[in-house]
Amino acid sequence: MRQALRKAKGFTLIEVLIVVVILSILAVAVVPQFTDSSDDAKESTALMNLHTLRSQIQLYRLHHNGLTPSADLSELTTQTDASGNPGTEFGPYLQFIPENPFTGSNTVRTTTENPPTAASGASDAGWLYHQPSGNIWLDDANYLDR
Repeated sequence: MRQALRKAKGFTLIEVLIVVVILSILAVAVVPQFTDSSDDAKESTALMNLHTLRSQIQLYRLHHNGLTPSADLSELTTQTDASGNPGTEFGPYLQFIPENPFTGSNTVRTTTENPPTAASGASDAGWLYHQPSGNIWLDDANYLDR
């Protein structure tokens, strides 16, 4: 009787190991790209929010004859008259104070230094605002110079 030789269907152990090694190398190369992209997105969002706040503070100053918003920036989210009191002449400049994307906080803290030399270090760090000048910074030690 003839025994029919059957060819096994499927992959050998060596072929499977080669595929696993190739996938591992690709994963090692790709995973850091994704973790860096989330940090890059937070940085871009922070700088865009900072630019928005600065431009709206300057627009407020232009409309209000050089006056700056109060320490909590509440005038930016309401309508005001030319003297900065509640009214209907100007604003609102923002719907809400944007968040610091690193902490998720929109807390505004005042600083007496212009520019500040240190971040507040608070867990709900949002923004540092120097009211006399109208300057604002991200309340983060890595971004005080921006």
